[in-house]
Amino acid sequence: MKKIIAFAYGFVALLLAGYCSAGDTLPQVKPPSAQLATAIFAGGCFWCVEADFEKLTGVVMAESGYTGGQLEKPTYEQVSHGGTGHTEAVRVTYNPKQVSYEKLLDYFWHHIDPTVKDQQFCDVGNQYRSAIFYQDEAQKKAAEASKAVLERNGKLAHIYTEIVPASTFYLAEGYHQDYYKKNPIRYKYYRNGCGRDARVSEVWGTSH
Repeated sequence: MKKIIAFAYGFVALLLAGYCSAGDTLPQVKPPSAQLATAIFAGGCFWCVEADFEKLTGVVMAESGYTGGQLEKPTYEQVSHGGTGHTEAVRVTYNPKQVSYEKLLDYFWHHIDPTVKDQQFCDVGNQYRSAIFYQDEAQKKAAEASKAVLERNGKLAHIYTEIVPASTFYLAEGYHQDYYKKNPIRYKYYRNGCGRDARVSEVWGTSH
């Protein structure tokens, strides 16, 4: 389970237990159409990252999953307990004619807290580290350039967000997909309790 602040920990554990069925399996990864592209980001709780990206024009869908580790076909229980090397991540499928990869990067930065290591908001541990997983040289260069801009700006004391090559992306269990749509009240309770939007506003001087 997520390692979150004490008052939210038990609540999240309870609600997840109610929505996880024994028959849940990892669906197969499907390649996007020739007109679409994908990008992979990790920014803490994948429910929240997925919800944020699906609000952006040009994004076709966002899928929650696990990547960056060694364990094959990991489960949520395994990843959330740590030790797998995987982090909660989101694969964004988008239309490059409507939104560029550079725009996705900028959007990602401004929806996370890159100033902390192995943590995002109330979720603590290597499995909640922030990262950009590039899939080709163009994505790598764009990600590194976007980070360099932030570093030159000097607003952030340190940027811990990793920029690393993408590895196998494992889709999370079905009950995690579109969690914010399926369980809006529970999702809002978790997000508000975790202080995600308040911290983002503090880091970036914006409001959500």
